[in-house]
Amino acid sequence: MNETTRSRGLSLLSLAVLVVLTAVSLWTVWPPPPASADAPADSFSAQRAFEHVQVIGQEVHPAGSAAAGDVRDYLVDTLTDLGLEPEVVEGVGATGALGSGYGLAAVENVVAVLPGTDSTGTVFLVAHYDSVQVSYGANDDGAGTATLLETVRALREGPPLTNDLVLLFTDAEEACLCGAEAFVHDDPLGADGGVVLNVEARGSSGPAIMFETSRGNAALVDVYSTVPHPVGSSMAVEVYRILPNDTDFTPFREEERFAGLNTAYIDGSAAYHAPEDRPEYMDLASLQHHGSNALALARALGDDDISALSVPSANDATYFPAFGELARYPGWLVWPVAVLAALAVVALGWLSVRRELVTGRRLAAGFAWALAPIVLVVVVAQLFWMLLVALRPGYAELLDPWQPWWFRVALVSLVVTVLLLWFGALRARLGAPALVVGALGWLAVLGLVLASVTPGGSYLAALPALAGAVGGIVALRLGDTSRVVVHTVAGAVAVVVLAPIVMLFLPALGLATGAAPALFAVLLGLALLPVLDGLVPRGRRSLLPALGAGVVAVACVGVGLVVDQFDEAHPLPTQLMYALDADSGDAWWISSEVSPSDWTGQFVSDHEDVHSTFPLLGTDVWTGQAEPADLPAPEVTIDSDTTANGVRTLELTVAPQRDVRLVSLTIADGGVQSAQIEGRDIPVADGTLAAVFNAPPDDGVHVTLTLSGDQEAVLQVADGSDGLEELPGFEPRPTGVGILGSHTSELVLVGTTVTL
Repeated sequence: MNETTRSRGLSLLSLAVLVVLTAVSLWTVWPPPPASADAPADSFSAQRAFEHVQVIGQEVHPAGSAAAGDVRDYLVDTLTDLGLEPEVVEGVGATGALGSGYGLAAVENVVAVLPGTDSTGTVFLVAHYDSVQVSYGANDDGAGTATLLETVRALREGPPLTNDLVLLFTDAEEACLCGAEAFVHDDPLGADGGVVLNVEARGSSGPAIMFETSRGNAALVDVYSTVPHPVGSSMAVEVYRILPNDTDFTPFREEERFAGLNTAYIDGSAAYHAPEDRPEYMDLASLQHHGSNALALARALGDDDISALSVPSANDATYFPAFGELARYPGWLVWPVAVLAALAVVALGWLSVRRELVTGRRLAAGFAWALAPIVLVVVVAQLFWMLLVALRPGYAELLDPWQPWWFRVALVSLVVTVLLLWFGALRARLGAPALVVGALGWLAVLGLVLASVTPGGSYLAALPALAGAVGGIVALRLGDTSRVVVHTVAGAVAVVVLAPIVMLFLPALGLATGAAPALFAVLLGLALLPVLDGLVPRGRRSLLPALGAGVVAVACVGVGLVVDQFDEAHPLPTQLMYALDADSGDAWWISSEVSPSDWTGQFVSDHEDVHSTFPLLGTDVWTGQAEPADLPAPEVTIDSDTTANGVRTLELTVAPQRDVRLVSLTIADGGVQSAQIEGRDIPVADGTLAAVFNAPPDDGVHVTLTLSGDQEAVLQVADGSDGLEELPGFEPRPTGVGILGSHTSELVLVGTTVTL
């Protein structure tokens, strides 16, 4: 065996080890198999919990609906059967967290207490029982609701907890997070704070990820690390803090007296908020993952010192999944690790030049060129999604296709293609050492940048850079065989750190924003360059591996397009609304689709700004003339109108004349000084009021306004119901055409303007 053959064999063995390690790393974050209905009574069984899901997900049940009342009654009956004394707590929640006007709702939370034996504080298990107006809510949040019910059943089978446990099933989460806000604002059970575990779902499958925490999370992360299947990344927490997304955890997180964790499974997002969020679409393994961890956390927190845990730690922890455990280190180490990685890379470059493996000029060129694949994969990932949308326009309305895995493999293959093309083309000119050090240099730079911007994500670049640089320094002193072993160990660190985050970010951000997982995938590839160097052929054959990866990408796209067809079970998402101006008698069909589908196109044809007429809707929507329906506008009654000391006070009742889900109230530039709706103060900016009241009371929505002097105000009022089927001119959707999961799909608005 000649030297080249032996070297190639060692490199192949190294690659095989890293491939196996990658498979193990991904497998350990996958959900566990569901436990059967005859599992031990003190354990969590997905099959037992699924019985609750089947009841909760029978009907669409938005806040205020009769179906929501049925779910609420089921919760009360089930908790009573479990030996608890549940209460239905009415209130009004108010929050601006979800945008599109200040949100309010009349809510009916279901609350039950499992008393502790010697409580140090309160543990809150939280899930919402309402659904979006077009969704059955089996996963979102039937999964969380069922998890809480099965968890408390299992807890009752074991020894009592030390701490008090509050089960909170919130109302109107989908509308405005108002059930949780009402609890935080008014309920005496929450007055002293405590530790919160919120259980959510955004999709129908995938691992249950602990994706959000309160600040100063180090102690809570330590507790979370004890669950059977911990899956979480401090980078996910950083990303979620940047995104404009919220759950019921938000009202708790914003109050200093609470600390806590937020978990959800997030794959299968095509079913999110859609009519397909039904029990049969649920992956029971994901439900099991939710429940096993929730039960373990309830027990751990139930016997811990809540008075200490509810106080923020000195810093956030850095953490990530590793072989079924949660690797973690304190936040104060973020900068030392990042700086040490940068120094190690500089040392590797200096030693490489000193040993005459590379010149300083080539080293600088290698660093400059190492940025190319990082930039290119970001561009390629977005072009890839644009191509998929061009081939199948219905994807434009989705975060991910219905069956995305073939496309995900294609995206990763494209990343590999870009990386290998870059490496094969430049290695002959600059040499492998220059490219390896340059690649590690950019990893180190990203580690420093992330330490400054998103500290919890710095580990993703800093640890691979540190391992690669230290491995490279050690390898300079070793023979070929030992060198391969060292590079394999350094590569293993990169695999353990980066491979799971690539898999978790693919569903988290979807192919629509595939640049993020593509970025982490290329970082992994850059960290593995010392191993790839022994595998990529020299000369003209150097481009063959890239060609092979490209062929895989094309093949996966082809298979994906064949496998992922829009059909009855996986319909094309379409979004349509109807708006009637009761004053003028004009009516419109309205759609927020990026590009109207054939079905939607029969209703809309022009872009129009309808925001001034219907403030609840966006400014850039598709519209089409519609036949006016015989629908009454909401009535506005002035109950009181007084002026004193230059301030005019109005008391109004806005009463819908039909069965509606919401009432929108807007006064633009009306000199509004203050406003109250159903007793809750509403923020007013520049004399403008914009609010949406969900699940309005039967006797109407009561509003109190103070205006400057005797100034008139123009009040725009609209009420909204759901369902287009009875409207004149509506054409039913054919098989394979469905409803986009959104808060405005199928919305029927009737608006009027009143001068006060």
